[in-house]
Amino acid sequence: MGGNLIGGWSHSRDLIYVSSLFKAYNTEDKIFQTLDLGEKAGINTINISVSQFPVINKYKKIFNSNLQTISQVHPTKENPFGDIDTAIEAGVDFIQIQGNCCDWRVRAGEIDVLEQAIDYIRKKGFPAGLGAHSIQALVACEEAGIEPDFFMKTLHHDNYWSAHPRENRIPFSVDGERSSDHNEFHDNMFCLFPEKTVEFMENRGTPFIAFKILAGGAIHPEDGFKYAFENGADFICVGMFDYQLVDDVNIAIDTLASLENRSRNWMS
Repeated sequence: MGGNLIGGWSHSRDLIYVSSLFKAYNTEDKIFQTLDLGEKAGINTINISVSQFPVINKYKKIFNSNLQTISQVHPTKENPFGDIDTAIEAGVDFIQIQGNCCDWRVRAGEIDVLEQAIDYIRKKGFPAGLGAHSIQALVACEEAGIEPDFFMKTLHHDNYWSAHPRENRIPFSVDGERSSDHNEFHDNMFCLFPEKTVEFMENRGTPFIAFKILAGGAIHPEDGFKYAFENGADFICVGMFDYQLVDDVNIAIDTLASLENRSRNWMS
């Protein structure tokens, strides 16, 4: 389960009310109901930011829950370890460098910060994941010798209305300025070059968690789940409201049962 919806973070293109709607709907009681329903449906892990630990831990205590957490961390040149220690103190299970953080560090020529963070996570005894929105960031990290315990990478196709033209897609622009021009990035795409992501992951013996597989709500789950699993994802991370959970879990089960065109070996 993804944590953006319960945190109020939306990808709403030019709709200005969506984030506040998420927050208004997802009261603490509603978050608890959603997490409980997710566990009853078979979901055992949620991806969150460090700031969400108080509500997650409160839920786990009240409901006697064994829900696992993957915490995103945001190492910087000035403070490469701070978020990591906070996540560990909060009871994290897996630690992952946040996608836009990885993109930013690579873009700024600060890959050494990512290497330090990965090494520190492992020294603390936790699996160390590397997230990214831009496949160019993961390529650069690999060239620098960084080998995470798992990848967390965006993966979705571009066959939906708000996707901007391929010829206008610029590496790393997912974490850049949003354009008012529909033909440029406008909070609408999170895997700009999906075929390059598929190619990168094809022969990697490292678990791959795909996220943003529905392009922020633009792709139907039946379509997005199939695309992700067929193209190499070992796990999918999906942000869901309570009323979507059971349907999405059933779609995932049906998708895995009927999968025919996957070539990458399972790394789970």
